[in-house]
Amino acid sequence: MRSSIPDLSVKRKGLPCQEDDNDDIQTGKILLTSSIPDLPEDILFRIHSLMPMREAARAACLSRFFLNSWRCHSNLIFNKDTIGLKRTSRGENFHQKIDRILRNHVRISLKTFKLDYGGMCGFDGTSYLDRWLQFALKPGIEELTLVLAETKRIYNFPCSHLSDGVRNSLRYLKLRHCALHPTAELGPLRSLTSLHLWFVSITWDELECLLSNSLALEQLYLNHCLEIRSMKLPSTLQRLSSLVVIDCLSLKVIESKAPNLSSFYVRGHWVDFSRVETLQMRKLDVGQTNFVCDARAKLPSIMPNLETLVIESRCEVVDVPMLPTTFIYLKHLSIETAFGFSTTQTQYDYLSLVSFLDAAPALETLILQTLLLRTCNESIFVDPQLRHMPERHHGSLKSVKISRFNSEKSLVELICYILKNAVSLEHLTLDPIYGDRCYHGKYEHCAPIMKKELLMEARRGLLAIRTYVEKEVPSTVELTVLEPCSRCHAIGY
Repeated sequence: MRSSIPDLSVKRKGLPCQEDDNDDIQTGKILLTSSIPDLPEDILFRIHSLMPMREAARAACLSRFFLNSWRCHSNLIFNKDTIGLKRTSRGENFHQKIDRILRNHVRISLKTFKLDYGGMCGFDGTSYLDRWLQFALKPGIEELTLVLAETKRIYNFPCSHLSDGVRNSLRYLKLRHCALHPTAELGPLRSLTSLHLWFVSITWDELECLLSNSLALEQLYLNHCLEIRSMKLPSTLQRLSSLVVIDCLSLKVIESKAPNLSSFYVRGHWVDFSRVETLQMRKLDVGQTNFVCDARAKLPSIMPNLETLVIESRCEVVDVPMLPTTFIYLKHLSIETAFGFSTTQTQYDYLSLVSFLDAAPALETLILQTLLLRTCNESIFVDPQLRHMPERHHGSLKSVKISRFNSEKSLVELICYILKNAVSLEHLTLDPIYGDRCYHGKYEHCAPIMKKELLMEARRGLLAIRTYVEKEVPSTVELTVLEPCSRCHAIGY
């Protein structure tokens, strides 16, 4: 059945668009004279439901049809942008606007409820939260996000609101800056697939109560959960595929028997991988000192199916050895290293990273980021005689990018080796600094360089590219050199 064209001549006064405090919305004088195609009501309703929340509210100001549809809008996202607060606002009228919107939605069950106090540092709205969550947490809710500002008073998330109907429908739960204390009496969260806890006060015993009742869980994200001292994920988490652990500073033990864990991201912790079920691991992203050498020596045997390996090592003192073990399926390798933290640090041989190329016949992309805090290695301009290694054919490597490229001899040797032996190479990007440039048009300023010495070394790296690398580049390889910016990186030129 086709509907009549929605009435678009309704003035804005008294309609829910008053939730928006933009000047052009509050005048109440603007009338929309354009027309909407004569579409069936179910199609118009569907279009309205897919609109972002702020635009959906504006449409409700212009049409009685969309006003009725707005009152059935099941995805509510509250932040500065959707509420219409100025960027500099600290939250004035935030609560009153949310209250008015919720009063228009009392007759429906929400699918998505997101509340984000981000950008309102120190703004305390905890006195309203119990009432809002009681409204939002009804059977049918699928996604709940509660991002609070850091305040002296920690909000205690009310697990009592997780009724049986809510636990059956809730799929995504994200909490930030609050306390979560589930108990063994909490029933099963049968549909929960993604759990994100960020600056949340919770112990492992409490988290275990939650996980033991969340057998559909696929993603677990923990960031700065400072009360967790050990983590032992049980084998009953059959569907858990992704684990992220960042700076849970009290955490000493990470153990996982989840049989299908395929992606693991960890920062701020040393991990004993013998306690982690790694057979199905496809992606490992780890930040750990002196891990580059260990990764080459240990990972091929314990993670035979690894496809992506990302290593962030704040210090490397041991060159990578040549070993017979291989990464059969490894396609993407990214290594970020830093040198010069210690005045006694010995030279590091970048050419030893060839060991990874030999071990990964399927490798397609290589990304290397070097942070040189002080010169440790010999410069190519001191001894320009390059070492030569036996020729090998790396038939899968297509893209190589090196950031903070400098004039160290072993780094130039690594690039020259790749250019001679990576027969399938298509793209080579060399960046003597790091990051995007303002001359690309996307950013107003380039990434800053804090030390003049680093900029001077970047200039030497650029000269090394011009002198020793460019002449080795085959015609089939596209070479991109990101030069320092004459405006943002003028110091030291």
